[in-house]
Order: sequence, then C-alpha cells, then structure tokens
Amino acid sequence: ILMVDEKGKNMKCLTFFLMLPETVKNRSKKSSKKGNSSSSSSSKLPPVCYEIITLKTKKKKKMAADIFPRKKPANTNTTAVQQYHQQNLNNNNTIPVPNWQGLYPTIRERNAVMFNNDLMADVHFVVGPPGGTQRLPGHKYVLAVGSSVFHAMFYGELAEDKDEIRIPDVEPAAFLAMLKYIYCDEIDLAADTVLATLYAAKKYIVPHLARACVNFLETSLSAKNACVLLSQSCLFEEPDLTQRCWEVIDAQAELALKSEGFCDIDFQTLESILRRETLNAKEIVVFEAALNWAEVECQRQELTATIENKRKVLGKALYLIRIPTMALDDFANGAAQSGILTLNETNDIFLWYTAAKKPELQFVSKPRKGLVPQRCHRFQSCAYRSNQWRYRGRCDSIQFAVDKRVFIAGFGLYGSSCGSAEYSAKIELKRQGVILGQNLSKYFSDGSSNTFPVWFEYPVQIEPDTFYTASVILDGNELSYFGQEGMTEVQCGKVTVQFQCSSDSTNGTGVQGGQIPELIFYA
Repeated sequence: ILMVDEKGKNMKCLTFFLMLPETVKNRSKKSSKKGNSSSSSSSKLPPVCYEIITLKTKKKKKMAADIFPRKKPANTNTTAVQQYHQQNLNNNNTIPVPNWQGLYPTIRERNAVMFNNDLMADVHFVVGPPGGTQRLPGHKYVLAVGSSVFHAMFYGELAEDKDEIRIPDVEPAAFLAMLKYIYCDEIDLAADTVLATLYAAKKYIVPHLARACVNFLETSLSAKNACVLLSQSCLFEEPDLTQRCWEVIDAQAELALKSEGFCDIDFQTLESILRRETLNAKEIVVFEAALNWAEVECQRQELTATIENKRKVLGKALYLIRIPTMALDDFANGAAQSGILTLNETNDIFLWYTAAKKPELQFVSKPRKGLVPQRCHRFQSCAYRSNQWRYRGRCDSIQFAVDKRVFIAGFGLYGSSCGSAEYSAKIELKRQGVILGQNLSKYFSDGSSNTFPVWFEYPVQIEPDTFYTASVILDGNELSYFGQEGMTEVQCGKVTVQFQCSSDSTNGTGVQGGQIPELIFYA
C-alpha cells in the first residue's frame, strides 16, 4: 500500500504484508510426515508473513542543529538565553529557568551553558596568587574530556576526591579562557592575557589552544614585544615562535633593544641576545640597552642602582658587549664615561684603538656579522633621454606585495645621467594610507647607471600577501636614468615580490618604467 498525503508529495514508509494461503497449505502437508505431534502443531499454524518490504525515501542524516534550526526565540526565551550568557560571565548565579535545555538545539550549546556555571558543578578551583584569587566552578566529566591532565586528576589511579582545588600559578583570566575553549569550543584571546593562557594550555595539555596562542603571538609580534616573547617562547619550548622572534630582533635590533620589553627579560635571554652574531645594531645601542636592563634588574633584586650594583647584576654578560668594535667617538663619549668600566679596561680599549701592539681584552673584539641586505631589482634595463627623467617636486611611487614576511630597509634609486650630482630624497612606505616609515636623506650619484641606496631609520616589517606603497620625492639634477622593461613579478631568493601601479605616482613611475628600481630588504 502506498501512502501519500492529499497533494501527493510526501511519501511515508510503506509496508507490504504478503500472506500466501497456498504456501501455508503446502507447508502443513510437509509437516504431517514428521509425526502426529508435529502434525497437530502444524495444523494450528497461524498465517505466516513470508516477506516484509519497507520502502523509504533516501534522505541525508540530519544533526540536531539541522532538524531544529536556530530561530529567533520569543521574547521570554530570548530573555532567558541572555540571562544565561550573563550568568556565565558573572559566575555563581544560577538562574532557575524551567526546561532551560529546550532553549538550545545542539549539545554544543547546552554544554556551553555549563561554562563558569555552578549548576551541577562537582568541583571548584581557587585560581590566582594570594590576594588575587577567583573561585571558579567546574564539571569533572567535561574537564576530563577536554584535558588529559584533568582526566588524571579526577579519574586516574592517583585521583583525589577534593571539592576545591587551588591553582596559584595561573591567572584567573587565563584559566577562564581555557575553560571557555573546553566547554564552548571557542578561542577567546587577548593581547594582555595570551601568554598566561599559553601557560595554562601547556600546563593542562590542551594542544589546540596552545597552538592558537602561538599563532596569535606570531601575528602580533613586533620589535616592541619580540624580546619578551623570545624569553617566553624558550620557556614554553616553542621553536617556531622562537625563530620568528629572532627574525624580528635581528632585523629590527635597535628598536627591539630600545623597547621597554627588553628590560623585562631574564638573564639567560639577555646573554643570548648579547651573543647574537646577526644582531643588526650599532654596538653603542647594545651597550646602552644592557645598562638599562641592569638598572631595572637592580630594582627587581631590591638593590640601589649604583654603578657597582649594575656591574654586579650584569656579571660576565658585560664582556659579551663588543665595546672594542664601537666607533671611537661612541666609545669616548659613551662607554668610556659611563663608569661601568674599570680604569684599566678603559685604558686597554683606548690602546686597542690606537696602538700598533694591541693589548689582550676580555671583551669580544670581533664585529658582529649583522644581516646582509637583499636587493629586488624590478627592471630589466635602464636608459636616459634628453627630456626625461625630470624631478620638480612630484612623487614617484609603486605598489608591491611579498609572499613571506620581510623587513624593508630602504630603496635603491637611480642618479644623474649628466655626470656627478647630489640628490635630496624623501622616501616613504605606506600601507592603506598609513605611513609605516619615512626618512629624508641625501645621496651622491657618480653619473653611472648604478642604483644608490637610501635607507629608512629603522627597517619596516612587511607582512605577506598585502600591498604596500613605496614612494620617493627627489630634488636634484632634473635629468637622470630611469628603468624600463619592468616586471610584474620578481623572484628574489626565497621571496616572491609582485608589483602594481600606484595612484600616488604623479611623475610617471609605474610597473613598466620609472624610478624606485630596487627594494632593499632583510628576510
């Protein structure tokens, strides 16, 4: 029997009962041959259902969320849901809503209601250091499903049946962020708590949350926080984050060393930075940064910040500063008058600069290697003509994007095509109209078709897959070389650079020809 609705659209499950009397009769005859007892029982056989056929329409299985799509509930339900969300934030204020389970269509949403909720809580955590604790509810089953540490704590062989557990080494905000991930499958990170959250995720072995914390730190990494993150990445054993920190510190060393975060690092991290061969900074900057760290370290150790105490907290790290490699003026006006060096050390270093027979020094006397800048040249040839390239205060500009994070140190520019000349150049680097770096400097061109570097004060960090605008306004000899046969994509080492025209260009520079033939960068 086929059963459909009146409109003939919806087909229900169909069942056919096939009752065959003739077959029943034959079956009874066969049974009689086996004896009277079986014959008597066979004669009483009921009609047999030989075949059951069920017809079903093929439909994809649906989850609860598909069957009960999330709709905007009535005012009463909306209020109840909002109250529960608010209760989760405020903690310990269970709202007695009848049949609250019916407000949420999926197990994920119903589970999330238990986040930071005293309802059915079978354990409590007192989180934070003394004087800054917060009491948070938990549910052992949910926690054990989300963390192997919690599983061992509550259901392992050495499990302790405690109603309250103290956790003094984790910040309450970080612990809540971890609980939110375990209960709600949501990652909620903030710049001021992400390190503490990473610590909590590592402690309780929640690897996906830890990975999200590391990704957050990598995307927010800059010269201002690179030294602190370097210290923390070594503590948390995150080699990828450590490598990223070193890339920033090497390329933007002077900015990193002058940052407030540098003074917050531990002694071991200080030593590793001072030993760094590829540190791209003047040695006088390294020296001043070490003295600033020593002053703050004296405060941490509750010592008076005297010269003697600064030298004491620096210890052998002082000799990792390559004072003999400073410019003589930097040494004479800086390190020699700082008081941190002994009289014998000062005299020996002066002799190192001037004497033919140089004394032995405890300080490292070999200059740092620093970073070797790479040059991306975007033109295949250059030329000059009698009527161009001219400069009358107009802007030459080009846009570019890279596929890996790099640090733009400056631009290579063409010079005069009519003999030696000096140019004044204002260079600028922008992203979506925001100036990231600029500098006003001069360079001397010798009349050749070579490019001449013009540097920013500090290298500028460039993120991948985003277009940046490079601009220059030149003042000098009006006739200069210019590039031609420009390329839209250039492979430079492991970095691919794409170019496109800029609307800021008012002097004719574009992809095919013009100025700014080179990008100078560290990678």
